[in-house]
Amino acid sequence: MNPIIKLSDNAANRIKEIMSSAEKNALGVRVSVKSGGCAGMSYVMEYSRELNPNDEVIEDKGVKVFIDPAAVMYLLGTEMDYKTEDFSSTFVFNNPNETERCGCGESFKID
Repeated sequence: MNPIIKLSDNAANRIKEIMSSAEKNALGVRVSVKSGGCAGMSYVMEYSRELNPNDEVIEDKGVKVFIDPAAVMYLLGTEMDYKTEDFSSTFVFNNPNETERCGCGESFKID
């Protein structure tokens, strides 16, 4: 079975950097989805300090990503990347389930 999320090398390296300066009790990063933004839903990333009973745990390239159970159906097949540009750097979610994305790239929609 394919993982819910695949990490690019850039994303894994950035998560390693983030975790090296994280609080000691952080286990990894958590990815979830929340309602909001101009297209309806947006991705949320935060430190995970505990394993919730229904979390999906992705271990890839030496890092742990915890997936909120409510987000799994929205994230299936997504590649998580990290892009560095002239004025910004950010995690990017290449999600095959998206049917629409807002112009600013902050939110998305799945029909």
